[in-house]
Amino acid sequence: MVKAVVGANWGDEGKGKITDMLSKEADIIVRFQGGANAGHTIVNDYGKFALHTLPSGVFYDHTTSIIGNGVALNIPVLFKEVSEIVEKGVPMPKILVSDRAQIVMPYHILFDEYEEERLAGKSFGSTKSGIAPFYSDKYAKIGFQVAELFDEDALKEKLERVIVQKNVLLEHLYHKPALKVDELFATLMEYKKMVEPYVCDVSAFLYNAIKEGKNILLEGQLGSLKDPDHGIYPMVTSSSTLAAYGAIGAGIPPYEIKKIITVVKAYSSAVGAGAFVSEIFGDEADELRRRGGDGGEYGATTGRPRRMGWFDCVASKYGCRIQGTTDVAFTVLDVLGYLDEIPVCVGYEIDGEVTTDFPTTAKLEKAKPVLKVLPGWKEDIRGIKKYEDLPENCRKYIEFVEEQIGFPITMVSNGPGRNDIIYR
Repeated sequence: MVKAVVGANWGDEGKGKITDMLSKEADIIVRFQGGANAGHTIVNDYGKFALHTLPSGVFYDHTTSIIGNGVALNIPVLFKEVSEIVEKGVPMPKILVSDRAQIVMPYHILFDEYEEERLAGKSFGSTKSGIAPFYSDKYAKIGFQVAELFDEDALKEKLERVIVQKNVLLEHLYHKPALKVDELFATLMEYKKMVEPYVCDVSAFLYNAIKEGKNILLEGQLGSLKDPDHGIYPMVTSSSTLAAYGAIGAGIPPYEIKKIITVVKAYSSAVGAGAFVSEIFGDEADELRRRGGDGGEYGATTGRPRRMGWFDCVASKYGCRIQGTTDVAFTVLDVLGYLDEIPVCVGYEIDGEVTTDFPTTAKLEKAKPVLKVLPGWKEDIRGIKKYEDLPENCRKYIEFVEEQIGFPITMVSNGPGRNDIIYR
């Protein structure tokens, strides 16, 4: 059975924890898109980890962790991450890397930095991990697949071709030093040494695993609102964040994905620029940020303070719909226990009209939140294992959200640990 774990909002919903938890029952976990630009924070028996490329199931010794063809593969970052978890006592994970995955080249990271610098105040708030230049090259058909590392003559010839184009930009647009083919080739040979033992035809491997009835988990990165087609364009990422893309990014048929677990946060947070309707500021935001997440709401990759907001029913309903949600995992609910009253955004007012449909970017930027205030429960709910043991106002909050978004909340996370979960 294939399940997907994806985010409904801006990312940072707590997918890492949910994947880590569901990995207990999984045989194979696949990262299907994105690169090392976003992190998943996980707290388990080995400690606290921020993973960037490795799937969140690497902490179990019965799982195989796969880097799918849809991933932007930064080879040194992947292996640095492997050595970091092994040094902390985690058993060496079983890893497979798709021979069709494409490689983040050293110059992708440079171009990312140079472009943000050039745009200055108009920048996209990139994590400077090379993601946009990487996917641009992939679709311009000048990217490099892992398989290409194994034909040295062809590789060298292609490098020479591609570098001509890159050097024109470096010289005339960015006024930076030119790239050298020999240096890049030497770097790629280092990458080849690192990745060689793990390369495999992932699509064929997964085809056989599905036939054998194995449990497979597809792990998405970021959330619906960062999707290049369906998100807040252009403040989006460069690969599809939707469960549907899991089939393409892993190389399996779409009809094999039977369950789509969409992770939704009990309040809102976002990293980077762009419209954020339910955003709050000042002391109110500081308080929520400080109490939020595990150790506060700061980006797992950048350490940047996340922008904070109340729960947004409009964005979350849309985010769940576009994912094709079968189950909602509702996270960080315990954080809200300090509040007397909890505002919830139930609609957007745009040009004097109220809508509950998520609009395109230009309209979104004009939207004002329509808030409804719910009573708080004023107690710590960590450690509660049964839904009926939750305070009445807490259950009412969950049921209100469920009714607004129109998808079943089947899991409620009430703490950062692997076992802080309530099944409904």
